[in-house]
Amino acid sequence: MNKTLVATALFGLLSVSSAQAATVMGFKVGGDIWNTDASGTFNADSNAGNATGPAQNYDYGSKTQGSVWLAIEHPIPLVPNIKIRENRLEASGSKDSSGFYYNQVNFTGASTVYNDLSNTDFVLYYEILDNDLVALDLGAAYKQMHGSLRVDGFTGSGLTRTATQRDIDSGVVMAYGSAQVGVPGLGLFAFADVMLGVDESGVHDYSAGLGWQFDGVALDTLVRVGYRDFNFDVNGFSNTTQDMQFKGAFAGVELIF
Repeated sequence: MNKTLVATALFGLLSVSSAQAATVMGFKVGGDIWNTDASGTFNADSNAGNATGPAQNYDYGSKTQGSVWLAIEHPIPLVPNIKIRENRLEASGSKDSSGFYYNQVNFTGASTVYNDLSNTDFVLYYEILDNDLVALDLGAAYKQMHGSLRVDGFTGSGLTRTATQRDIDSGVVMAYGSAQVGVPGLGLFAFADVMLGVDESGVHDYSAGLGWQFDGVALDTLVRVGYRDFNFDVNGFSNTTQDMQFKGAFAGVELIF
């Protein structure tokens, strides 16, 4: 399915003005620290070529990751708001023995895999509701991957150490939704953010949790804690087939100008 046509259709469905849209130009900047547990597999090549072979299991460790973002909201009818979020996602795992082809290299001894699934989200959305009790944003996004899958290990009968990698640099069209339910007067709110793959249905990125908003004269400050889950189950994506998951608790701050 053509990604451009899918994205255009999603944006068209949401191209309606909302009575709750922002009345002045606003900016949001924020960042999260995310303690992830990574798990999953990637598929080797069936031979010295690039055909899909058996799945390879590694024991991935926990790691602290991070996300930063900028959102711009405005009162212009029909024109969506924009959010750009950078996500750092890396995992590595090792095992004592290997027996598979990857990227035309035959690994036969101990090996380590470095799986970098870092990405940038480009989100266009509309404010459907925006009040002290309920807020709802709907839109579409494009998750641009800019990582790699690298294997470092021993090859051949002489056990020569070799490293090879494939870049993961394709993108995923996604549906986007963000909801928030607050307690008026207390600054406490619950939230959920969801991104679901359209052309790659095995990709999702969602988070949910609690937050507190502190109103100020020049800006408002939001403190958030919650749980986030990123799943990347793809077949032949940037010449890689894998099923990886990053999940865990996060904490972050957002500033609203």
